[in-house]
Amino acid sequence: MYLRIGNDQMIPERRIIGIFDLEITSQAKITAAFLKNAEREGVVIDACEDVPKSFLVCDHPYHRQIVYLSQLNSRTLQGRAEESGAHGGTV
Repeated sequence: MYLRIGNDQMIPERRIIGIFDLEITSQAKITAAFLKNAEREGVVIDACEDVPKSFLVCDHPYHRQIVYLSQLNSRTLQGRAEESGAHGGTV
């Protein structure tokens, strides 16, 4: 099963570690540092045409983890994940 995260991007559900609200979590220094480090490592994929509202952390066979930015809010993504049976947390 796949989760559609916007802009025609789909992620295998089994790869999703967590779904996070960007506005809330980016206020924490540790999250800001995590996202900055992921961008520096080149593991951030922008899956939105507008301002991102959420991000997903996913495991990946070739990297420690991949971060996807989505224009959909975290509740919408969580709802889609629950409808299709994905197992990821949300903050």
